[in-house]
This record gives sequence, C-alpha cells and structure tokens, in this order.
Amino acid sequence: MSRAFVFPGQGAQTIGMGKALAEACPEAKAVYDAVDDALGEKLSARVWDGDIAELTLTANAQPALMATSLAALRALEAEGVVVTDAGFVAGHSLGEYSALAAVGALEIGDAARLLRIRGRAMQEAVPVGEGAMAALLGLDFATASEVAREAAEGEVCQAANDNDPAQVVVSGHKAAVERAVGIAKARGAKRALLLPVSAPFHCALMQPAAEAMQAALADVSLRAPLVPLVANVRAEAVSDPDEIRALLVAQVTGSVRWRESVEWMVGQGVTEFWEIGAGKALSGMIKRIARGSTTRNFATPEDVAAVNA
Repeated sequence: MSRAFVFPGQGAQTIGMGKALAEACPEAKAVYDAVDDALGEKLSARVWDGDIAELTLTANAQPALMATSLAALRALEAEGVVVTDAGFVAGHSLGEYSALAAVGALEIGDAARLLRIRGRAMQEAVPVGEGAMAALLGLDFATASEVAREAAEGEVCQAANDNDPAQVVVSGHKAAVERAVGIAKARGAKRALLLPVSAPFHCALMQPAAEAMQAALADVSLRAPLVPLVANVRAEAVSDPDEIRALLVAQVTGSVRWRESVEWMVGQGVTEFWEIGAGKALSGMIKRIARGSTTRNFATPEDVAAVNA
C-alpha cells in the first residue's frame, strides 16, 4: 500500500489545537518551542489559550497551523512512524511549508518565519474590503473557470482553489467575485457563497506578496526533500530545491490544484492518505476525489496512539 502524507491549510485553525499533543509528547512540545523562538513571541499561548479572531489573522494562522502539523508528525515519529514511509507529501497552500519542513527541506524555524512573512504580505497586498473569495459548489473546474472569466469584466476574478470535483473557490476583486456568485447560481451551482477571508488569496492581486516571498525565500536554505513534494501549482512531484523555491513564489498568485494533485498521486499508486495536523478538510476532499482511497487523521494523542492499531 502506497501512502502519502498531506498537510492542511488555512481555515483549519482552532483554539487549543495541538495542546494535548504537546502535553503528552515532549517531541511535539519542542516544535512549538522552536516556532516561539523563531518568531520571538509565544505563538503557542495564542494557539492554546488565545482569541480565535487573533489566531485567524493570516500572519498568526499560517505558522500556527504549520506548528500543529509538525507537532503531530513528531508525535507519530515517537511511535515509530518514519517520514520516508510516505511515497509523497503534499500540502494545501500554506500546508506546502509544513510538508517541506516534514521532509527536511526546510528547518521548522525557517518555515515559521517564512509563513509569518507570507501571512503579513498576503494580508497587506490588497486593502481590506477590496478583495473577496467565494466557494462555488456543484460546478466542475472548467465551468467555474468560465464563470470567473465572465465575471471579471476587466477586474481580477480567477479560479483559486480546485479543491475537489464539486468545489472550486474563486478569488479577486470583491465586485467581480460577487458577480461570479450570481453567474454560478445561474449556471446551476448547488451553492455559491462568499467566504469569511481577510484577503483574496491565490490570484493576480497577490503579486506584491509573491514578490515579498521571492525576496524572503532567497535568504533561506532549502534542501532536497527526503520524500518528493507534489506541488500545488504543478500537481506533480518535484524534488529540486531551486524548482521548489520558484514554485513557492508562483503558488502565491497561482491556483491550488488540489484535485489534480490527489489524482496524480492516485495515478502513482497512492491508496492511503494521512492528514497530519488540524481538522479533516483535506480528508473530505480526498474522499470526493479518490473514492477508493483510505484516509486517516492525526491531530490528537488518541489519533497518534492508534497509529499502529
């Protein structure tokens, strides 16, 4: 059975995530300590006992979710799991940084600092209220892309996340995204709704953030991963550090090709997906993409204890 490790993206954050793991496993706590040291603040306290509105701020949520994923992985490793047991790793948007830290391509402290920069740059790229994102449910990617093009009318409106066969997220100028919601409903979407996000991620409006990440990544050591990364913008495996660096920049404005990434892994023989970190959103998507596959979630001490069951 071929296995892939997958790492969640923004939206999975909850107050208290990872706290029980850190209390139960010294290796998990060490991850949060490393992230706190790298950021020069107690992000762990914000994650475990803070305010959800503060945690949801992009600059906090991104490193916090990475820390929680890596803490879960370290706890699994303490139970005998070896990261090279996976044939591939993949992450949804910021989850790519978690995946790269998991397979030794990035140091955890570097990943935390990069995600803090990424979160701030994405937040600051577009003034609040000028951008939006919307989920279109019940339309395939080709139809959703047509909807986005029709809605643009000279503004930016792009298919940002191809999540699964019936869930595509569009992103861009607020008025254009609102037009896309109306057009999608007319095209037969089961639902089309604006998302409660602070910025229009994964579209051309994020170009200032892409430039910030290009500069930040130029100063960071990136090694070849122990396990190939299935990159969001390519939907296939990459291992060359220079290529990964370029793809992390392209990812800021490019589409998250999650459906295609999962289909590609299935085509390479992957039958089991382990979602490592907060939430179960990726498992839900994977079940809709690859109906014959198995998913497992690892977010709590109980999940980890059952790994060998």
